[in-house]
Parts: sequence; structure tokens; C-alpha cells
Amino acid sequence: MFKNKHLIIALLIAPILSIIAYFGTDMAISEKPHAAQEGETYKLVSKSNCRYTSGLCGMENGEFKVLFRSKNLTKSALELSLESDFALEGVKLSLVDDQDKTGKPLDMTAAGSEGKNWYISLPTPSSPESWLRVAIQSNGTLYYGETQTAFVKYETLFTEQ
Repeated sequence: MFKNKHLIIALLIAPILSIIAYFGTDMAISEKPHAAQEGETYKLVSKSNCRYTSGLCGMENGEFKVLFRSKNLTKSALELSLESDFALEGVKLSLVDDQDKTGKPLDMTAAGSEGKNWYISLPTPSSPESWLRVAIQSNGTLYYGETQTAFVKYETLFTEQ
């Protein structure tokens, strides 16, 4: 079987051609990254830490990243803070119990003149399945996203002694 030189050459060249085809197709079809355009809207993707009781929730779109931190959770109120690497012009949040419903958007307050840190006090979510909806404006560009509120409760597997 391996005495045929055509078969041996085909076995050597086929993997190389498949790798070239894989990367060539990716370059031809994939969307090219581009900078955010002023006046456009972009969706923020929730990171995996938003699904767990970590106290943190990261949302991002390319290089634009924000981090929500649950500061204080009581039976009546939830204090959230937001950190960003970019200066933000404004942040609105709404808390809804059912994903199909709409909530009243509330403005976050800037914690300083730089516009990179923000805070707000919200009513306590009724369940971990409640949704936090976010709209952020930065440099004339609007970023929006949503995530479940499971992250607002900070729990760890380690117990204090």
C-alpha cells in the first residue's frame, strides 16, 4: 500500500492543505474588528462570573469592559458599584423580576469627576432569576446588556472559624 508514491505524497500534502483552507476561510468570512463608532449601539456580553454568587459581574464588548460589584445586600436594598477603564458619560440600570417585563431605568451616580467609578442603591432583587439591565454611554456610543442577579449575593465555599 505504501509503495505508491502518489499515495504517500497525498498523505503528506492533505493535512497541510486542510490547515491552509481552515485559516483562509476564517480570514475571508470572519468579521473584521473595528473601533466603536460614535452614535452606534453595541451589546455587552456578560462574563461567567455573573452566573455565580461571586459578588462581581463583568460585562464587555471588545476592549470596552465594566465590572459591577455588589457592595452591600440587605433585605431592603442592594448597593452596586461600577468600575470602568474608560470615562463614562452616564449609566442607567433597571431591575426586573421577569425578563419579558420592562423596568424603570435609574441613573447611577458618578463617584468622582473622572467618570470611571459609579454607584447606586436599588431595591433588593426578589430572586436570583431577576434581571439587571444596563445602558452605558461613553464617547457618544451606547453600550447595553443584561444579566441575572445571582452575582449580587457573595458566598464562598470556605467557612470562617
